Amino acid sequence: MAADTTNVLALAHEILPVLTQRRSPRAYADQPVPADALNQVFAAASSASSCFGEQPWRFLVGTRAGSAEAYDKILGSLAEFNQAWAKAAPVLVVSVAKTTFSHDGNPNAWATHDVGQAVATLAIQGAALGLQIHQMAGFSADKVRAAFGVPADYTPVAAFTLGYPGDPGALPDALRERETAPRVRKPLAEFVFEGGWPQPEEERYDQAPV
Repeated sequence: MAADTTNVLALAHEILPVLTQRRSPRAYADQPVPADALNQVFAAASSASSCFGEQPWRFLVGTRAGSAEAYDKILGSLAEFNQAWAKAAPVLVVSVAKTTFSHDGNPNAWATHDVGQAVATLAIQGAALGLQIHQMAGFSADKVRAAFGVPADYTPVAAFTLGYPGDPGALPDALRERETAPRVRKPLAEFVFEGGWPQPEEERYDQAPV
């Protein structure tokens, strides 16, 4: 499958093309994700770095074609707004962090950071395969915990869709506008500080709208 080149990100400095192709669509094609592609993206996640090599990431996966019960559990944990569009995605996932170190049982304060690294790596591998993910904070960790029996020392972090991007025209007007709006990023000066923290009068928040 060719890489998704819709609404490619334009930046002031050249970066790897696959990084500019990664986006967060809400429109998905009615096309299942092959097992080998799923294995590739999760293998990519496993390549991420982590504190003490703990690899604290875990993933709860539901595919509409192969694990409908798990899919419905994850869909039911999403906020109503997210359910409305996420139900078109062929794969739903919840990332989970193991919050203690395996070697000594102490709290792992960097677990969610490392889970984020794993998901970012997964997203880039997906983009290289023509797949896209859309990460969501709008879900109920309590519902996930109850539905899947997640142990106490594991914390659901975020939910995300996974699939091949579809036609934005199938979305409601408001979501279609978000899907096709130009993608912008803050200039480096707003988040890269050399020599000291910027003073309030130097801070800029008008460069990149949320």
